[in-house]
Amino acid sequence: MATERTVYVLDDDDAVLRSLERLLSSANFEPITFESPDAFLTAAKTFKKGCVLLDVRLPGTSGLDVQAQLNKMRGDLAVIVMTGQGDVQMAVRAMKAGAADFLEKPYTDHALLGSIEAAFRYESCTGRESDIADAVRRIATLSPREHEVLDGLMAGRPNKLIAYDLGLSVRTVEVHRARMMERLGVRQFAEAVRLGVMARLSAPPAAGKRQG
Repeated sequence: MATERTVYVLDDDDAVLRSLERLLSSANFEPITFESPDAFLTAAKTFKKGCVLLDVRLPGTSGLDVQAQLNKMRGDLAVIVMTGQGDVQMAVRAMKAGAADFLEKPYTDHALLGSIEAAFRYESCTGRESDIADAVRRIATLSPREHEVLDGLMAGRPNKLIAYDLGLSVRTVEVHRARMMERLGVRQFAEAVRLGVMARLSAPPAAGKRQG
């Protein structure tokens, strides 16, 4: 009847876990929480199909390492990484490793639930291809300069460094950044980065392998 709505959450903050449990339960998801990466990975072998919320900064390890180990065990779980400010490069790496999305803290309940709903859709090949196609279309609306600014931001560079690299003033970079966000139809920088990563997933590898 109904599709699986299980959400596995790994975060070392007990208060965050309790809050997420309440929110997810109220939205008709089944939350299963873990504070320890070891406990999470041990249990992962028996997980039902579902979605994973993964904090990238964990004590003694990285959420990216947990994601890499999870990828070796399971290929049927959509992963959403939760990052702090300044973790752009980690988020980009997570998405290149197959994460469905990332959320930058602090995020709203609406953004989290929307991302989870999209992640369940992402599990299907058609859902993922649709998301990638949409990202490609939106990125294609950028001017060459706006594209360069987005590339710099995705590499984790601050506006000042991007300005230096491109031979522009910081103010000009800020203008390009604002226009880039407007063209993409996003309000949060994390959304722009997500679109940039998704669009790159459509490109064939250097060896020339084409996607269907």
